[in-house]
Amino acid sequence: MERIRNKRIEGIISEIIDQYAYADQTDRPWIIGFSGGKDSTVLLTLVWIALQRIRKEMPFPFQLKRKIYVVCNDTMVENPVIATYVEEVLAKISEEARDQDLPVFVQKTIPKLEETFWINVIGKGYPVPNNTFRWCTDRLKIRPTSSFLEEQVDEMGEAIILLGTRYEESASRERSIKRHEVAGKRLSKHPNTPNAYTYAPIKELLLEEVWYIINAVPSPWGFDNNILFQIYADASSDDYECPTVVTNKEHTSCGQSRFGCWTCTVVKDDKSMTSLIENGRNWMLPLLEFRKRLVAGRNLSENRMNTRRNGQEAINDDGENRGTYTIQYRYDILKDLLEIQKEIQQERPYITLINNQELIAIQVIWNRDLYFDHTVGQLYNEIYGKEISTNNIKILDNTEKRIIKEVCEGDMKYYNLIGNLIDLQETKTLMITKYGLHNDIERRIEAFAEDN
Repeated sequence: MERIRNKRIEGIISEIIDQYAYADQTDRPWIIGFSGGKDSTVLLTLVWIALQRIRKEMPFPFQLKRKIYVVCNDTMVENPVIATYVEEVLAKISEEARDQDLPVFVQKTIPKLEETFWINVIGKGYPVPNNTFRWCTDRLKIRPTSSFLEEQVDEMGEAIILLGTRYEESASRERSIKRHEVAGKRLSKHPNTPNAYTYAPIKELLLEEVWYIINAVPSPWGFDNNILFQIYADASSDDYECPTVVTNKEHTSCGQSRFGCWTCTVVKDDKSMTSLIENGRNWMLPLLEFRKRLVAGRNLSENRMNTRRNGQEAINDDGENRGTYTIQYRYDILKDLLEIQKEIQQERPYITLINNQELIAIQVIWNRDLYFDHTVGQLYNEIYGKEISTNNIKILDNTEKRIIKEVCEGDMKYYNLIGNLIDLQETKTLMITKYGLHNDIERRIEAFAEDN
């Protein structure tokens, strides 16, 4: 097979071959965290090339027994540009792995329903993350991927995580890598998961070498790397631009922008999304403006309750509310979000900012918070002009509503109470158990008694 004209890169491929086929005689699976970005793309490229060379050049009959999982974590609020790109790449990886008979398997991880971004913000009223309350990383990224990793360890006894981290990325990243390294060893113990190890084969690659691989080495799974290059080029603001080894006149410069959640309120400015808009992706402007509104509304006292979800008082020294979002503000955020989603879907119907399952789960939480003034279904119908797909949740039909009204003899207080209790019962079908239903019903009846 044709060699790459770079000794360091060829050395990494040789090391990967040795680690896969010789140094480790077990069948411990390899797990590659794949974000679709430049570093994870390069890592998978070199591993794939190593597998191809093992298949073609090693003495027959060598079997590629060790499974390699390409694990992609979808936070469900990823930048839509990179999310669409990743979906296409993952589909191509799966297809080519089958066609080339390689033990490469794609696995997507997502947060549990009760831990998604919108469930926490719009449903439970958690303030959007900032540097002092950064709840998102653990719930949206770490937990879903850790669950998959633990499953592999439980099944195989041990697993090896291949990292696309590099010394050159930052001084803190270099310190982190070296802190867990063992002198003379390729593998290091995973800091959090027992019986898991880490392996960082591209840690010494320079940025220029990363871009050289993307621009000059054909994707072994047959995807067009120019698409990735262009995304980075469009997402790079002036202060992030960097020189790169180019292979044609179109590859004039590249960036090292980082892509993350389009809703991210931890960073001061979303430079990558701003640059994408400035470079022609104008349809993303409503997303950027929405994110700015999330930041602006976060600490307004009128948007916050005076207690947290656990009932603890949350008022600062200036008398400002610092608890969860008020139910009205949660409703306003959802309305804003659905209106933006509808606008974007007119030209890009494949983009979903919040899915139906999340919408229904939000209604569950609102019911448990005894909020019945507005419903998610009514809001959805108002914006989209159609009913939301509720799957297994039964909605009262007109005949049933008429019968209840007759039983209540037209007294709307009791009619609404019965409707509220039915809502609490029916929306519980989303949950694994009906835990808490009894208390919810009691609380609603007590609230009714106090008001009357």
